[in-house]
Amino acid sequence: MTESRLDQLRQRIDALDEQIQTLLNERARCAQQVAEAKRAEDASTTVFYRPEREAEVLRRVRERNAGPLSDDEITRLFREIMSACLALEQPLMVAYLGPEGTYTQEAALKHFGHAIQLRSLSAIDEIFREVEAGSADFGVVPVENSSEGAINHTLDMFIRSPLKICGDVELRIHHQLIGKGGGLDAVKSVHAHQQSLAQCREWLDANLPGVERVAVSSNAEAAGQAGKDSTIAAIASEAAAQTYGLDILAANIEDDPNNTTRFLIIGEHLVGRSGKDKTSLMVMLHNKAGALYSLLEPVSRHGVSMTKIESRPSRQSKWDYVFFVDVDGHCEDENVAAALAELESRASMLKVLGSYPRCEL
Repeated sequence: MTESRLDQLRQRIDALDEQIQTLLNERARCAQQVAEAKRAEDASTTVFYRPEREAEVLRRVRERNAGPLSDDEITRLFREIMSACLALEQPLMVAYLGPEGTYTQEAALKHFGHAIQLRSLSAIDEIFREVEAGSADFGVVPVENSSEGAINHTLDMFIRSPLKICGDVELRIHHQLIGKGGGLDAVKSVHAHQQSLAQCREWLDANLPGVERVAVSSNAEAAGQAGKDSTIAAIASEAAAQTYGLDILAANIEDDPNNTTRFLIIGEHLVGRSGKDKTSLMVMLHNKAGALYSLLEPVSRHGVSMTKIESRPSRQSKWDYVFFVDVDGHCEDENVAAALAELESRASMLKVLGSYPRCEL
């Protein structure tokens, strides 16, 4: 390729960059006008972040993508554009399970983009309380892992919390063994959240047999401990290694290469229909024969697909259970609404935890 050809391509890139920058600022000004229009209608009830609207926009982005950028990459770029524009309307405060460097923080940034304000909290119940009090617009909490199952603390919080599920995000979890250096021979103990220790059990058995395993409140806390003691290794993310200035002693040590954690976005508002939604329910049934069948039968008969069911003790009376159920569709969809109405007549308690766009990334 001649130098003149390179110069032409670079000039073309410069011209495109100028056009992109102009269009981005035009989009941002339009977002500001949207905010002004919303405030003019009713400032007291204005909702700036609409998950269903964002889902529709990102869906169209993927549908019209002709490459060479991948669907995931083009979606990530547009999410950041929307995040920056939304911040001009109303910056979002998002509470997450900290400290800095946790997978929950990573999930929050994946879902909302980087133009948000983040508040690190040390426990799941604190996140619920922060959102309930209005000190945060949304919270991000882990709810289940593909290899270790449900996060029971999160499920139990919904029994007494009025908050709604506004979205979910799935994050492929790659665990790194991180420390101050010196290799595996220098490691005297491995610190991590108990879920992460369980997800790396086989690797630890094979590579660090006999080394003490210490469960702590989060992987980020473990990284902080490893930063203070060269004999401690932590299981955490690559981001945590960078945040705490640690070396990666061993990469991708999770036993399941498809290890994935699902996180919920919790907030105060119901989410409208996006066209591709799921609904989460909490159902309490009478303790009698056929109770579970009475839950499943109307859902099946109305053609609603159940994608998850999980049980937890109700903590109200002995041997009574609460079922957490996910179904495809929005609670305003005709078939879903019919199934829920019938289910409500059979259950001792039915609570719609939220309808929200299905996670497609």
